[in-house]
Amino acid sequence: MSILLNILDISKSSYYYNVKVMNKEDKDSEIKTKIKTIFEKNKGRYGYRRITLTLKNQGENINHKKVKRLMRVLGLYGTTPKAKYKSYKGDLNGSVKNLLLDK
Repeated sequence: MSILLNILDISKSSYYYNVKVMNKEDKDSEIKTKIKTIFEKNKGRYGYRRITLTLKNQGENINHKKVKRLMRVLGLYGTTPKAKYKSYKGDLNGSVKNLLLDK
């Protein structure tokens, strides 16, 4: 045991803590699968806000911060829409008309 701890360069308490955490069941696994299915069903376009609304419509009582945290853990990020084309360039010579003197 001490050889293993020396190789891993961790303390005894850290080793036993990690063993205990690894054997623990994931309490958010059901919600994670729901988030994945909603995300994949909508072709990766939904972010945490829309997924939270979808989950609430399905009857889940969940906070948006938890959805955001779980999406970050799963590596899911919604795509941002492309910026719309704006052709207006304004006054090209750069001068501004003085409206006070035109009376």
